Amino acid sequence: MGVPLRPLAIAGARSVYREVPPPPGLVDVLACGWHGRTGWARPLRVLPDGCADLVWDGEALTVVVTVGAPLRLWVPADASRVGVRLRCGAAAAVLGTAMPELPAGATPLSDLWGAAARRAEEILDGTTDPEVQRGILETLVARRSATPDRRVLAAVQALGGITRTSDVAVGISERALRRHFVHAVGAGPKQLHRVQRFHRFLRLLEPLVAGRTSLAGVAAGLGYADQSHLGRECRRLSGSSPAALVRVAEKFQTAAPSARHDLPHVPSHHRGAR
Repeated sequence: MGVPLRPLAIAGARSVYREVPPPPGLVDVLACGWHGRTGWARPLRVLPDGCADLVWDGEALTVVVTVGAPLRLWVPADASRVGVRLRCGAAAAVLGTAMPELPAGATPLSDLWGAAARRAEEILDGTTDPEVQRGILETLVARRSATPDRRVLAAVQALGGITRTSDVAVGISERALRRHFVHAVGAGPKQLHRVQRFHRFLRLLEPLVAGRTSLAGVAAGLGYADQSHLGRECRRLSGSSPAALVRVAEKFQTAAPSARHDLPHVPSHHRGAR
């Protein structure tokens, strides 16, 4: 799940989002844990990032998946959500299913894990403390004793620092890598590479707002064919043009209490290649 809540105030309400690193024993399967509070009712844009989140919303435990297109999830006013983000490439091993089998959006975890997920929901329902709830989710993941495909994890890491997916070398053929990749991620290396590059663009929104760089310069620096190529990718992966994303970032920086914008941003696990 790519875009969590962005801290912002509106008429006395405030959305909050905080991430914490995973426990040392789960770093191979978890990217982070997180807690969010919506502040006010609205459709929340979720940008693709190739990860999957286990999310407790106070009523149900779900798996939220985004790969190739943005989602719009309705969130009620002052709702609290707690989740853990499975590392890109690790979700299939943890969930026990091929990622293409899961539709984009939210799937009840009980559809995959049955009684184990329903017991976890009962335990989660017994506390309102986000830290305790996150610990319950971490324990649930730890009990799976999952072993992700190391070749896929290495390829995901490598994709963050190359311009051509054919440059990825993890000891198997390009065709075999794609097969393993689709199973573990729900998309091939080329699609994930596009998503990762788009998130690198999102990290440059603040310099663009400040005028320290330009869209043409950013497009060239990130390896897009030209600024139009960047525009097509932004519309495909976010539903907005690059200029529109820059305007949203600018409005967030100068937001008054009446502002109603969520700024798409990059969670900490996307800062730098991984």
